[in-house]
Amino acid sequence: MKLIIGLGNPGNEYKWTRHNVGFESIDKLAYDFNITVNKNKFKSIYGEGIIHNEKVLLIKPLTYMNLSGECVRDFVNFYKDLELEDILVICDDINLPLGSIRIRKKGSDGGQNGLKNIIYQLNSDAFPRLRIGVGQKPEHYTLANFVLSKFNKDEEIDIIKGITNATDAIEVFIKDRENGLSNAMNLFNKKNKKETKKEIEKDE
Repeated sequence: MKLIIGLGNPGNEYKWTRHNVGFESIDKLAYDFNITVNKNKFKSIYGEGIIHNEKVLLIKPLTYMNLSGECVRDFVNFYKDLELEDILVICDDINLPLGSIRIRKKGSDGGQNGLKNIIYQLNSDAFPRLRIGVGQKPEHYTLANFVLSKFNKDEEIDIIKGITNATDAIEVFIKDRENGLSNAMNLFNKKNKKETKKEIEKDE
């Protein structure tokens, strides 16, 4: 079984804000695989289904971003046979170019408060995470205002592409029980590095 956890804030006012790309990724997976995300458990809304013959829970914590770890902790405690490597957390990243993704097996929170709380609640950073770039903060924005801002028209194509790449990478992660994470990292981390290099060369 895999837990796919998209971070964000509940409420229509936060839909399609930068902080909610995790929620949007869960919604796309749910749509693609006909999984209804409407059950309530452990301070979350979630859905249960099958993706590539693997049982999957698609989870959106309802605690608001900074307390995301409470939901994750409760799921981990409930499913006692679950390994941390079977959890994938999706979140935003202001340090990545808009629409790019990065997958890591473990590591620090990188300043992302949802990841920070998950690490605190689990007392471990040894869980996979997928970050989606939401662009760098303009100087005239506070960090809070920027991550809670919505994408403008010029950014929509890139962020939709990023969410699509993220869900494609998650499929790879789920499909191969033994090597799914490594395969996803090899395919999508390298892909994004090439795309970033092309953008730099084009700008030059």
